[in-house]
Amino acid sequence: MHMATNTNINEDTVAVPVNQGDLDKVSNAEFYNPHAILGAHMANYPHADQTTIRVLRPMAKTVAILTQDGEYPAEHEYNGVFIAVVPSARTDHGYSVPDYRVKVSYEGGEPFVEDDPYRYLPTVGEMDTYLFGEGRHERLWEALGAHVRHYSDPMGDVSGVSFAVWAPNAHAVRVIGNFNSWDGRRHAMRALGSSGVWEIFIPGIGAGEVYKYQILNANYEWVDKADPMERSHEVPPATGSIVVDSTHEWRDDAWMENRAKTDPMNKPVAIYEMNALSWRKDVSNYRELADKLVPYIEKMGFTHVEFMPLAEYPFTGSWGYQVTGYYAVDSRLGGPDDFKYLVDRLHEAGIGVIMDWVPAHFPKDAFALGRFDGTPLYEDPDPTRGEHPDWGTYIFNFGRHEVRNFLVANACFWLGEYHIDGLRVDAVSSMLYLDYSREPGQWHPNIYGGRENLEAIDFLKEANATAYKNNPGILMIAEESTAYAGITAPTDQGGVGFGLKWNMGWMHDTLEYLHEEPINRKWHHNEITFSMVYAYSEHYVLPLSHDEVVYGKGSLYGKMPGDGWQKYAGVRALFAYQWAHPGKKLTFMGNELAQWGEWDHNNSIDWACLDWEDHREVQSMVADLNKLYKDTPAIWSQDFTPDGFQWLTSDDADHNTLSFMRVGSKGETVVVVVNFSGEAWSDYQVPLPKGGKWTEVFTTDAKKYGGSDIKNGTFEADAGEYHSRPASAKLTIPALGAVFLKPEE
Repeated sequence: MHMATNTNINEDTVAVPVNQGDLDKVSNAEFYNPHAILGAHMANYPHADQTTIRVLRPMAKTVAILTQDGEYPAEHEYNGVFIAVVPSARTDHGYSVPDYRVKVSYEGGEPFVEDDPYRYLPTVGEMDTYLFGEGRHERLWEALGAHVRHYSDPMGDVSGVSFAVWAPNAHAVRVIGNFNSWDGRRHAMRALGSSGVWEIFIPGIGAGEVYKYQILNANYEWVDKADPMERSHEVPPATGSIVVDSTHEWRDDAWMENRAKTDPMNKPVAIYEMNALSWRKDVSNYRELADKLVPYIEKMGFTHVEFMPLAEYPFTGSWGYQVTGYYAVDSRLGGPDDFKYLVDRLHEAGIGVIMDWVPAHFPKDAFALGRFDGTPLYEDPDPTRGEHPDWGTYIFNFGRHEVRNFLVANACFWLGEYHIDGLRVDAVSSMLYLDYSREPGQWHPNIYGGRENLEAIDFLKEANATAYKNNPGILMIAEESTAYAGITAPTDQGGVGFGLKWNMGWMHDTLEYLHEEPINRKWHHNEITFSMVYAYSEHYVLPLSHDEVVYGKGSLYGKMPGDGWQKYAGVRALFAYQWAHPGKKLTFMGNELAQWGEWDHNNSIDWACLDWEDHREVQSMVADLNKLYKDTPAIWSQDFTPDGFQWLTSDDADHNTLSFMRVGSKGETVVVVVNFSGEAWSDYQVPLPKGGKWTEVFTTDAKKYGGSDIKNGTFEADAGEYHSRPASAKLTIPALGAVFLKPEE
């Protein structure tokens, strides 16, 4: 260890004194405010013409300070701290601290000149820390995290990176990386007042640097943590954060302008849910994915792509649902600009982008958010509220301003910075209830004695309201499986404020019904009609999601009873019924191929099945169904009002057959008949809302789709009341098939 030396540089200079204890802590990078000791500090009157500069250069052989006036040798003061007193800069109003650089040499090396982090003002403003403390900083990512910055300076322009992190219970925080050989002594951060935010600007480094925070936590333990606000991350299992300086130039201005003035609730929405890593295993990055995905979605006619979570996550087997980097895009397929390129390409093709978002819980990985500063910082400190018993994860402290801000701003980040068009919020049910997956005695009621998690509900309301306010035209979608009222009601009417909610009941009941042999389905008829009892209680998406085709549940094809023909026909009928039913649509990748096997995240979906005509025929039908859907406002323009749907026959259990009418906002009409039995019905009498000519505009039984090619063509409806309707027609309804009928305009 270096010993202290005389700080009186010579008889004519007076060094600004410092407390020896503080100097000791600074020399070990354990002081909460190193900028108060290190850097330039002008002496008080009458010595204002002198500025004391202290720099920490452990193990340096020589140190000198360079100013515009000249070079000034620095003396070793204490334990790697060097000191020089230099002339202050003259101004019209007196004196100011001079610009300077540091000239350093180490044993056996040549001298070199570098900048000093401790000569810079904070890069986080008081308004930033105030808003963050209030929980209302809607662009938090612009204040915290790592940011490349450029400054003009009399001694030459400066580029570097500012770092800011929230760790209110830390005793000291350092930045570590290759730029300091992963030794944080030279880059200790300063605490900004009582905000809990630590900050430093490090000149001379830039985009691409890998870094972490080294935190002397509340327990006086040094721990290395990834940046909670990281914009990119090393490819797992590596755990470092990466500095990002985006250079992507967006080309989707027309899309974004149109988004801001369009309500997607009144538009067709057919979502293709996918896992970006396993859609095609021959894709190695987001740019290659764009080249293959965009033409495929265009060909198939889906309106939106929904990516399973693409925020950074360490364990591939979690499919992205255990997030460690909420502001970083999954690095397995590239960096932020690569993902922006993918979004841009999708928008260019007129395809919306939805992303799964996981604010319900986060994993316990030691390098990430858990016990970040040695205390339950992001997680709820109450073990009955702060840990998820099923998933082995932490639950956010939704009542803490800064934590809520971290998450609300994160929603706005993806929607704004990445132009994402909607967020599907995972596991909302687990957030709504304090007793979710808990036995009696494992949870405590709220202040009113109820089981609702009031703080989490308030957070969801705020996240939804803020997201919609800042990003008009987007969709906030809840994956929520309980009967909690008002999920999609506006927040100003007491609702939670989502735009849409997954209809898990429809998915479960429909698949249970179709799992039955056709001969038994008449005993389960209520399962296929029950969804209309509650269809308008919320604004629904009808999902056939990844959860239903994984872990032994089988593919859609595998769920269908019967022989091969019946299985393909069952898949086709399911798609037609889903697309005709009130609500927006979602299906998971591979469903559209009627692939044989269930989804396995370690492998691509079963593209090889397209070597068989049966699968190509189902795929072709889905593409045609999407076109019919988008071209037929009757099927989507009144999804959320009873005016858009009328039963024609809902009680024909003996024939396993449903018939209903979809009505558009301008009176457009489509009649749909679905036969879930294994037999075709000849002369099946269908009630119709009017007489005259009708045409079968779509049938799942067409030969080109692999069906038996029963067709009804154009026909005349017979006048006369039938099932309380003024007309009817006797048609042939194909086995395991659906037909769409339109009246002559």
